[in-house]
Amino acid sequence: MPGHDAQMLKGVLALLLLSLLAEREDYGYSVVVRLRESGFEGLNEGTVYPALTRLESSGLLEATLVRSPSGPARKYYRVTAQGSAHRERSLTDWQALVAGVDRITAPTTLGRTS
Repeated sequence: MPGHDAQMLKGVLALLLLSLLAEREDYGYSVVVRLRESGFEGLNEGTVYPALTRLESSGLLEATLVRSPSGPARKYYRVTAQGSAHRERSLTDWQALVAGVDRITAPTTLGRTS
């Protein structure tokens, strides 16, 4: 799959993270793996971890340290009620944006002279 424009991805990363964590609480590296498996191969920990920290600082996520049998404790994130509301608003905004872009870039509208 081709790479993603970094600026576009930055604009939707919070929505992606909130959506994945709305499915189930998870720890950082596992979230990175899930993103990569979903087609975002270029995303790395250096992008995802700071975004998780920002979402936690904003009150959209909360975290709990969970002991791991095979190493250090892992920080598990879950979406807060505020995070769920933010995700729903962001999803609505994203869908409206995609629909607007589609209206302009659809093959039937390209080359239109009106």
